[in-house]
Amino acid sequence: MSRLTPELLLNAYAVGIFPMAEHRDDPDIFWVNPERRGILPLDQFHLPRSLARTIRRGTYEIRVNTAFAAVVAGCAEATEGRPESWINAEIRALYQALFDLGHAHCVEAWAGEQLAGGLYGVALGGAFFGESMFSRATDASKVALAHLVARLRVGHFTLLDTQFVTTHLARFGATEIPREVYLQRLGRALRIPARLPRELSDAEVLAELT
Repeated sequence: MSRLTPELLLNAYAVGIFPMAEHRDDPDIFWVNPERRGILPLDQFHLPRSLARTIRRGTYEIRVNTAFAAVVAGCAEATEGRPESWINAEIRALYQALFDLGHAHCVEAWAGEQLAGGLYGVALGGAFFGESMFSRATDASKVALAHLVARLRVGHFTLLDTQFVTTHLARFGATEIPREVYLQRLGRALRIPARLPRELSDAEVLAELT
């Protein structure tokens, strides 16, 4: 594949495809267009009671778009449960470019001055394409996800694309839909003006999700 540009990447998202690499050291990227697409319905998000308690305690300070490169690096790093990553150097550079253009965003969970977890993705119209998440401390990425969903709902987004459904995401209500249905929902979402709020307190997140 020839080198991608941020503009080409945005066009790809708009027609339902996204890039991946086989592993972090592979210089090549390929397109993915699943027959069944993972989504997390924003109006059906399940907030576990234990996670609600963690948010209520204020265990993590949530920041938005203050450490994008660090979040992507966290998503790409090797862990015991995830020794390999599909995020290679070109993907990291591409999404940094999208962030600089205002299309990519991250939600960060901080424990003091330590980045404990987070997630990142791409926003187009009323669609948010979740790319990856990571956690270095208990529930850090889960709190970031809850904050993301609340912000998407407040910001008038209608589609949260998770690409695939993992056991982890299924606990929050993620499900699969056929490609044709996904493309219909995507087309409607792209026409919606939406904006990701940066400021939302823990109490506001709980009020939105419960």
